[in-house]
Amino acid sequence: MKSKPTTASSRPRTGSRACERSTPSAGPISGGAEKPIFASAARSRYSAGGADDPMTNIRKIPVSTGVYWVEVRHADVRILCGCPADAVKHLLRTGLIVPMEVGGVACESGPNAILLSDLAIQNGQLCSRSEFPVLQMLYNQGMIVPGHPRNTGLLPMLVGSRRQVDAQMAYIFRGNYGLVSQEELTRAGLDDEQAHEMMRMKLAFAFGRIRPSEELVQPVYVERAAVEIRNGVQVRRVRGNVFEIAFEGESVEVDLNLARGENYECPYTLGYHLLQRDYFTVVHTGDGDGWDMNRPAMGSIVLYQGRVFLVDAGPNIDHALTALGIGINEIDGIFHTHCHDDHLVGLTALIRGDRRIAYYAVPMVRASVIKKLGTVMQMSEAEFGALFDVHELQLDAWNDIEGLEVKPILSPHPVETTIFYFRVLWEGGYRSYAHLGDIASVEVMRKMIAPDDAPAGISQARFERTLRDYTQKADVKKIDIGGGLIHGAAADFSGDPSGKLILAHTARRLTEDERAIGSGAPFGTVEVLIEGISDELRRRAFGYLRDYFPEVPIHRIRHLMNNRILVLNPEVILVREGQPVSDIYLILSGTVEMLRTGMPGSHRLSAGSIIGETSSLLGMAANETYRALSFVQAMRLPQDLYLDFVTRNALYRD
Repeated sequence: MKSKPTTASSRPRTGSRACERSTPSAGPISGGAEKPIFASAARSRYSAGGADDPMTNIRKIPVSTGVYWVEVRHADVRILCGCPADAVKHLLRTGLIVPMEVGGVACESGPNAILLSDLAIQNGQLCSRSEFPVLQMLYNQGMIVPGHPRNTGLLPMLVGSRRQVDAQMAYIFRGNYGLVSQEELTRAGLDDEQAHEMMRMKLAFAFGRIRPSEELVQPVYVERAAVEIRNGVQVRRVRGNVFEIAFEGESVEVDLNLARGENYECPYTLGYHLLQRDYFTVVHTGDGDGWDMNRPAMGSIVLYQGRVFLVDAGPNIDHALTALGIGINEIDGIFHTHCHDDHLVGLTALIRGDRRIAYYAVPMVRASVIKKLGTVMQMSEAEFGALFDVHELQLDAWNDIEGLEVKPILSPHPVETTIFYFRVLWEGGYRSYAHLGDIASVEVMRKMIAPDDAPAGISQARFERTLRDYTQKADVKKIDIGGGLIHGAAADFSGDPSGKLILAHTARRLTEDERAIGSGAPFGTVEVLIEGISDELRRRAFGYLRDYFPEVPIHRIRHLMNNRILVLNPEVILVREGQPVSDIYLILSGTVEMLRTGMPGSHRLSAGSIIGETSSLLGMAANETYRALSFVQAMRLPQDLYLDFVTRNALYRD
């Protein structure tokens, strides 16, 4: 087994958050003035007022594409306008969320309202992902923390059309709890005893009660007329997805529409990586969490026999794949642990490929995912099956996926969750990878142990079984150490027998004790579990050509196969608009964009696409420009050779 970083550079890890999502301060809290503590001058420039006119009440700050901050100072209203995936990370990066003290208690600044887009989807992306912004308000700001000076009884506000507000209220509800009754659990395939155990576990995490979203978030409906949301601040819809925010004679306009070709931005830079694709390999796509503005959330890619499988799909998965030189059409499947946004929101990006991607999960996880996505996409189970090639995994058993074996195991969490053990048989025994996200700490689980007749808790038997499940030996094991009430702890794995432990799912620096227990895995790090000997790229090229030309004799396909495979650098132009095309390219890995002068936006092409074919065969200048977005591996097909191939096989049609 070898571990290979694919680039020499590394990024600094972010500092610790001011307040953990699930660990509110437990000590006595006294009142006092708020004292912002800024990490740096750069991060404090907006919160300190910047170049704004001190006489105005309303500040409007562009945060990123399609996202704005509007603050009404004298009304104590701070509105996040637009909340796509990772909106919290954008606010952190622009200094609009900073660590601060209130009465000696560490917490964070941030918004207290969210203005939702009128549109559910723009340019193929979901517009509203309010789960993490709401959690940031409730826990990191202290709005729901018992005894916190910022817990004044006011709730975060969701502002927008009734349709979008109600959808996000339901989305938050499913994100908090997943399936919410014994009946829903039994419909998802659990027997009565298993469903009862799951409900007891859920209630233990939920402090004994499933709470409707209305107890956590205040809905504010804005339809045709202006609506006062709080302290004299009014919101009015000017036209579709354009709003006016007014206070005491001042107003600003916020346009949440994306222009053609615009997309929501990724808050961090990932660079470019050229992967070595061995026989059985794990690529680390993130070791951060939903709060880490510098790193993607915890995730992995399993490469096996040239096939590409995701383990979870967090925010900006399309950016991660592009950075790794993996096109969307190369994805064969996804193994899904659970429905929290930092593991889920990239799922909708996977439906943009040319084929259905295989979806692997146990039935209860799939059911909770469909329930949650259904709140914002009006999606039924049948419609989910039309978008994904659904494969049902059996819990606590080895499932054979064409030679790649995977065992999903229940992990205590507020929503239906499994960890995964992967293995492949090789000389001398199995090579294995364990993906433990998300998990609970020993301390938290021990406190949840309760008699079997108690309405909430876990049994002693479940506690002991979970400890055994977590500490099974693997060659490489990636662990959630996020802490708090719903995440794991590194100390629980100090005696783990695995060959290599990787600590993940945190936004803070690892402590010295943690660094002595486990390793890190920056984005793009590769773990080679079984080295590859065969040429997977040429096998892939042969498969594409056979699919394109099924009636052509094999020997003529093999004649084309003798051409070189090129590695093209990111941002290089393969074909330029208006110029003759000499070579044709068969894309084998990576992503290429197609651009046309005068037409905003671009079209993405990935593995299996043929570039320059028509222009080359007809001797015409190219109508479009083709440009690499990542490292691209492509087979070069010379013009004269390809023309001879087409002519001999009578493939050209007028």
